[in-house]
Amino acid sequence: MESEPAIFAGAVFSLFGGGLLAWTVTRVRRHQPVAQGVSPVASAALASVVAVLALAVGTWCFTRL
Repeated sequence: MESEPAIFAGAVFSLFGGGLLAWTVTRVRRHQPVAQGVSPVASAALASVVAVLALAVGTWCFTRL
């Protein structure tokens, strides 16, 4: 019973992190801005850090099963 919230949270964080990382990589490879009105390097770096952190939290949730 208590593992269901961990599975759900792990799946949500992993999907969000993976999607954000894929989207950021796609935008950077096409030389398009990741965020409007912000430095391209700063926005790509921040989005990458958030994506990796979300993947790490998702992995941590899965280890709590």
